[in-house]
Amino acid sequence: MSGRNTALTPPADATAPVRHADAPAPGELLGAHYEHCFGCGGGQPHGLHLEARAGEGVSITAEFTVKAAHQGAPGLAHGGVLATALDETLGSLNWLLRVIAVTGRLETDFVRPVPVGTVLSLEAEVTAVAGRKIYCSAVGRIGGPQGPVAVRADALFIEVKVDHFIDNGRPEEIRAAMADPDQARRARAFEVNP
Repeated sequence: MSGRNTALTPPADATAPVRHADAPAPGELLGAHYEHCFGCGGGQPHGLHLEARAGEGVSITAEFTVKAAHQGAPGLAHGGVLATALDETLGSLNWLLRVIAVTGRLETDFVRPVPVGTVLSLEAEVTAVAGRKIYCSAVGRIGGPQGPVAVRADALFIEVKVDHFIDNGRPEEIRAAMADPDQARRARAFEVNP
């Protein structure tokens, strides 16, 4: 492969991202958008239980601990799990823009192995917006924000309406999420999901 994918390069008329006035404050823990999300939900026993915090501007920091259930090769995180952690972190950026968006493209570079028991520290930021397209990037470091780079990603998210989930999701889960009496939790269930 040669260089970065052009689908992940913002067009010349793209604009700088603007943090929404109602976005969570810098440092605020975002919490799970949906209890059964594999990336951030507490209802998934083998999920990542990734915790994301709003950063400055249009950025997010997050972390998760690689557990034995997340391994591919003996004692090492599965690459798909690491890609999921990047995708979940990148998807959380949309909370700062206050839009519903889904992953359109995710290009991941695996720089070094991540051992089981490692805390993976992630940082992500929106780099540009062009219409419904949101361009962003992320990096994951071993052991903390200053640790060695293990994974990085560039992504393109596409803004959608809630109908995307209603029309394509499994009816039982859609009905259960829509029936939640907590209006904020009901809305958040559909915020960040492919």
